[in-house]
Amino acid sequence: MSRPRILLSNDDGIHAVGLRTLAEALAALGEVWVVAPDRERSAASHAISLHQPLRVRQLGPREYSVDGTPADCVYLGLNHLLPEPPDLVVGGINHGPNLGNDVLYSGTVSVAMEGALFGRGAIAVSLCLPDSVRGRTLEAVDFAVAAEFVAKLADAVVAEPMPPGVLLNVNVPYLERAGVRGHKLCRLGYTDWADAVTERHDPRGRPYYWIAGQRNGTDAIGDSDNAAVDDGYISVTPIHYDVTDYRSFTYARHLALAGFDRARDALGDVTLPHPVHPKARRRS
Repeated sequence: MSRPRILLSNDDGIHAVGLRTLAEALAALGEVWVVAPDRERSAASHAISLHQPLRVRQLGPREYSVDGTPADCVYLGLNHLLPEPPDLVVGGINHGPNLGNDVLYSGTVSVAMEGALFGRGAIAVSLCLPDSVRGRTLEAVDFAVAAEFVAKLADAVVAEPMPPGVLLNVNVPYLERAGVRGHKLCRLGYTDWADAVTERHDPRGRPYYWIAGQRNGTDAIGDSDNAAVDDGYISVTPIHYDVTDYRSFTYARHLALAGFDRARDALGDVTLPHPVHPKARRRS
């Protein structure tokens, strides 16, 4: 089997220590291509640039910076920069957690989601840095445990490809290697953010606003990613780009909408099988 090709991106920017540490760890596994934003793009979610041109700068062999979003980077990598499609798309290592509903805002998760949309195997990985660490200069040693785990996970995923359209969202507790109890399969939990909008005024007296917030405790949801990380486990959560809530079909069928007949459906009330993605392929 030939060495796998891996596309790596993030939302902390191409010079982020987490990205560099992960690129080094993955280089032992396969051919790593880095296509990442030229600056921090945290909380960019899955935004893609449709109404402005993108500038790409090559920084080294198989390494490019893009003045766009994380999703832009993956799209350009898949459709223009890489000579052949990658076997795996990896986002991270993010400088902070992406737990529960964080995934809706996360640029790191969007890296993996964009890969999944194109039928590639996909992993997003985040290091759950505590507030006490924020603001200090981070070093490769801070990300060593996360990089070690993801390198092993990537090797396993390449050997046994995941279902089409799926990404694995990984959160690693900020602990020494000996303190990590293992990894745990989890559901998405709920991240409770304390609401915070700060109003300030510019020198001309006009108001402007900062959206900010702090994590306000953790959920009490059994088998959630929040709970696993709190207990010292690495959380692994499969996510699919199909965000249909299959549990709510019955509710929606019984909504009374006068004047608009409801057509019959055969959706049932359980999750449907994954469709076979036209661009998905298995390594030979």
